[in-house]
Amino acid sequence: MNRTTCCFTGHRPEKLKIGEAEVRAALKREIEAAAAEGFTTFITGMARGVDLWAAEEVLELKSKNPALRLIAALPFPRFEAGWSPAWQARYRRVLKGADQRFVISPAFSYAAFQKRNRWMVDRSGRVIAVYGGGRGGTLNTLQYARARGVPVRILPG
Repeated sequence: MNRTTCCFTGHRPEKLKIGEAEVRAALKREIEAAAAEGFTTFITGMARGVDLWAAEEVLELKSKNPALRLIAALPFPRFEAGWSPAWQARYRRVLKGADQRFVISPAFSYAAFQKRNRWMVDRSGRVIAVYGGGRGGTLNTLQYARARGVPVRILPG
């Protein structure tokens, strides 16, 4: 576990109960608080919704605090291929701004998403989550983090 690294988990936009602006405002506050506590590296899983919004907030804060780093954890190559052009553009901007990128699996598989989430948690001293309930990857990631003893901060989603 790295005590200066945070990772993000959260729902895709269609699963959220609140809008992008509200989620991003909460993420911004939480990222700023983490940075003030000494967290300098942030890992995003690059999915639509919370992952990309959090990464965009990190990049904005990084423009004022160059000590911050963003790591992009891709579950597999061309992860974004089936997305809308708007989401693909956001993905490319975040990927371009990231300090490092890691591809977790060589090809698509459903297991690649869980491997990516565990990879992020295993390298983090905190998980910042946007979670509104229900089953899925976000819940699995939260359960894994708790089992590993990684502190979790849950924002409403």
